[in-house]
Amino acid sequence: MLMPKRVKHRKMHRGRMKGKATQGNRISFGEFGIIAMEPSWITSRQIEASRIAMTRHIKRGGKVWIRIFPDKSYTKKPLETRMGKGKAPVEGWVAVVKPGRVLFEMSGVSVEVAKEAMRLAIFKLPIKCKFVTKADLEALAVVHHDEPAEETAAEEQTTSAPE
Repeated sequence: MLMPKRVKHRKMHRGRMKGKATQGNRISFGEFGIIAMEPSWITSRQIEASRIAMTRHIKRGGKVWIRIFPDKSYTKKPLETRMGKGKAPVEGWVAVVKPGRVLFEMSGVSVEVAKEAMRLAIFKLPIKCKFVTKADLEALAVVHHDEPAEETAAEEQTTSAPE
């Protein structure tokens, strides 16, 4: 299981998963990837199960990169325990995932093999995910950067002013 070697504070606040991923939203190492479509906590067990499913399918070929790390602890009170008496002990570790985050990357295999391996890995995850290639993500980034929202809003104001 993945977990940090040591942390400054053992127990953490829950936090928020608002907005889209601004970091880790590009394929950096491989040719293919899995991106998250919704926000969630992904446990170290789920990450490990996905990794095993992928590596079993690609057998000896290819390389897999895990782009998320479970560095947030979560706590759980025992069943049938009364309220109070402080925060519960650490139950496990999770990775906070926002929409658009690249979870896994793969290279060194054909598109068909990668697609099937990642499909098997997606079944192990608790959220909707999508298989993408590096070319797909780069094309998508170019489309989104061509039309900044500020410029289009300024153009609409200038066209509507003379009327």
